[in-house]
Amino acid sequence: MAVILSDAPSAARPDGPAPVTRAASRTAVLAAGAAGFAFAFVAAYLLFVRTEAGRGVENGVVRSAQSAGTTVDWAAPLREADLVVLLGGVAVLIVVISLARRRLALGLMALVLLAAPLVVAQLLKLYVLDRPSTGDRFGVASHNSFPSGHVSAAMAVLVALAIVLPRRFRLMVLVTGGAGVAWVSAAAVALGWHRLSDTVGGCLLVAAVTCAGAAVVSARRPDGDRVPPVPVLTGLLAPPAVVLAGYAVLATATSGAAQFVAALVLAALSAMAVVLLLAGPLRRVAFDPAETRVRRLRR
Repeated sequence: MAVILSDAPSAARPDGPAPVTRAASRTAVLAAGAAGFAFAFVAAYLLFVRTEAGRGVENGVVRSAQSAGTTVDWAAPLREADLVVLLGGVAVLIVVISLARRRLALGLMALVLLAAPLVVAQLLKLYVLDRPSTGDRFGVASHNSFPSGHVSAAMAVLVALAIVLPRRFRLMVLVTGGAGVAWVSAAAVALGWHRLSDTVGGCLLVAAVTCAGAAVVSARRPDGDRVPPVPVLTGLLAPPAVVLAGYAVLATATSGAAQFVAALVLAALSAMAVVLLLAGPLRRVAFDPAETRVRRLRR
């Protein structure tokens, strides 16, 4: 029997080693986002609440809001809303959606991410953070209102609904619902309930807690091993940049009317910016354990 020797490469074998591709780590991006949002939250508190200049300009906004009267009728629905009833209704809706989708674990996770930032916000507001008195002679309340409970609730509701709904709708829900959070933020300022920093702080706190929770979920499941520099740097630096930009713009307004208008616009824009910064790393996180099991079986 003859043996044929050939130097020709086999068609079934590649010429060289197969290229190895390293997947980007979603966990690293989420952890960077959590750190960036948390740092921005601290920066907002220090700049607006702990400095005399920050307190002075924001008290001017509150005085303008209290004297605006009927000029802010567009914000009246927020005054009529019962926050406890709304949160209870959203919690029931989350349970109904999770039952309809047969995703009870996903519904439980959405409820946790709805409640956790609200509890943290109240604990920080009541027991940890304080607002130094400015000796204001115009009746501006000096009690601590940082972060805003209403804005924190609006942001938490948006995140919880985006998680419990099918993942293919998550980006659309976040972007569309971001407009609602922006309205709540501007309305809270217009009614004189909150300062700009309170609304920004509420958005940042919910975003930080959400990213931290998502990072824990992502780390417990298959993830990439490459740290993508651009998303990580964006997560770390973009949230503080939003706070610094808002402070710089509000500080340049000279008259009370200009400060009031600037605070309204900045509250809405800052809320939308935080939602968009959160939507990027959050859009592809698999919060549903059942979805992860299916992906593993397909592999």
